[in-house]
Amino acid sequence: MKKVEIKNVKPYQAPKHFNMTAMRLHGKEESGATKFWMGLSHFLPGGGAEYDENPLEKIYFVLSGEVIIKTPKEEVTLKALDSIFIGPGEGREIINKTNMPASMLVIINYPD
Repeated sequence: MKKVEIKNVKPYQAPKHFNMTAMRLHGKEESGATKFWMGLSHFLPGGGAEYDENPLEKIYFVLSGEVIIKTPKEEVTLKALDSIFIGPGEGREIINKTNMPASMLVIINYPD
């Protein structure tokens, strides 16, 4: 068991993300989790992530605020306590179109 306190978590720069702060809460280095990692992302108004796709599974769980997840096929709005699963190879874009910050848990598996 390994407790992680938010006061000890360090922000990092997530590639292709803008106007946001990313913090890794759990993972190989942070807590020893070997199958997945979990992060906390805070998106400012207008913040988001450019379109990207990779072979990993992702779950986004919105804690507060609102974000839009765009794929080539659809656009989904996630509000507080909403979540979404994005499968391997499924591309996505993220945007906070509101005037309020949004916070989201991000859970992603490690590659095999």
